[in-house]
Amino acid sequence: MTDPVTHAAFSNRAALVTGASRGIGRAIALALAASGAAVAVNCRERLVDALDVVAEIQAAGGRAIAVGADVSDGAAVAAMVDRVCAELGPIDVLVNNAGIAIIRGIDDLTEDEFDTTIAVNLKSAFLCTKAVLPHMRAQKWGRIVNISSGAARGAGGVGLHYNASKAGMEGLTRGYAARLVKEGITVNAVAPSLIETDMVRSGVASSPARIPMGRFGTSEEVAQAVLMVMGNAYMTGQTVQLNGGMSFL
Repeated sequence: MTDPVTHAAFSNRAALVTGASRGIGRAIALALAASGAAVAVNCRERLVDALDVVAEIQAAGGRAIAVGADVSDGAAVAAMVDRVCAELGPIDVLVNNAGIAIIRGIDDLTEDEFDTTIAVNLKSAFLCTKAVLPHMRAQKWGRIVNISSGAARGAGGVGLHYNASKAGMEGLTRGYAARLVKEGITVNAVAPSLIETDMVRSGVASSPARIPMGRFGTSEEVAQAVLMVMGNAYMTGQTVQLNGGMSFL
């Protein structure tokens, strides 16, 4: 039985989107709410922005809460999940979107910057997934989407630490998918490249000149891909590239 994405595809489902106060995470949170989910909007520092996302969801008749937590910290993740479950219900849908992009060359990258990048971009996905799995396994249904990047398979413009974190996320995706496929839980990744966000404009790419489509992607287009993946009950362990024709891996 398939479950195509409609305006009510996720009614009676609770979703957690990490790093959702702006950009791609914000667009995903809004799209999930528009599809009927109650949404937990996670952030680490930008609580005012997260509350704005919540207000927009509530103004449209949806349910949402903002929850501040450092998702690279296990205790903080456990507390966050407990709060979401208490206020919105057990988490059925998880989008691991939180990430940082410290632009560094190979000679300038420090050990601390490498460790921080791996913790925020990769370890967080492990911690959040581990925290929500008991409920998903008990009900034999769950949707997990990890936000990767074209940098997982290419040079990218941020640095090798970022490459490693995103390549690791795709490995994590396949590892979980293989082990959860018989329990009704799908785990996929969406890998956007050069989406018009603060991160891209801050130094990764000042213009879309090298994109065959001739423009940057939008956060809303990433959100559309995320919901598409969630709506396909037969797809698991896959990475969907979203790059305007820059590569076809």
